[in-house]
Amino acid sequence: MKQRIFRYLSVLSVALVLSGCVLRNEQQQPAPVEPARPAPTQPEPTVPSVPEIPVQPEPVTPTLPVTPQPKERHYDWNSAFQPMVAQMLKADGVKAGSVLLVDSVNNRTNGSLPASEGTQALRNALANNHTFVLVNDQQLALAKQQLGLSAQDSLGSRSKAIGIARNVGAQYVLYTSAKGNVSNPAVQMQLMLVQTGEIIWSGKGAVQQTQ
Repeated sequence: MKQRIFRYLSVLSVALVLSGCVLRNEQQQPAPVEPARPAPTQPEPTVPSVPEIPVQPEPVTPTLPVTPQPKERHYDWNSAFQPMVAQMLKADGVKAGSVLLVDSVNNRTNGSLPASEGTQALRNALANNHTFVLVNDQQLALAKQQLGLSAQDSLGSRSKAIGIARNVGAQYVLYTSAKGNVSNPAVQMQLMLVQTGEIIWSGKGAVQQTQ
């Protein structure tokens, strides 16, 4: 009887040991990991297509033809005026010490003429004369202003030149004009009495172009 009890207890203890091992193994096993669920895929946004705008070519600016500048003419005014002035200073009826108004050279040619250069050359030719006292530029500009003319105004006519001469107290007026072809203009000079408008001397000459 004792042997049965002992055998029963032995079997029972072995069973308990085995059941404890099974429980321990079950507790030590990690819980099964559930597989990760894939994230729901978002539909890609639909971008409306933009139609391509054709590139417009830049407008072509037409090239304008270059207008050639007219050739500037130069003249030998001194060679024309020097002998004419020498003749005028010896003219009959000219009183030494008289006041002379030198009018601007008037262009009567068929083209553009640097008449201002001719006027300066004429005044230079008379600068050192011992016969006339010349009306200076300041007096002439003031007389023009009093008559309502600009300082650059060419008197242009004999009557206007005589009117200016009377305003400045001159006794003589030298009226000069260039005529004919602008390539080879002819110059005419007239010395007039302011009081009567009489022409007491006149002369002519040609002006040559220089290179």
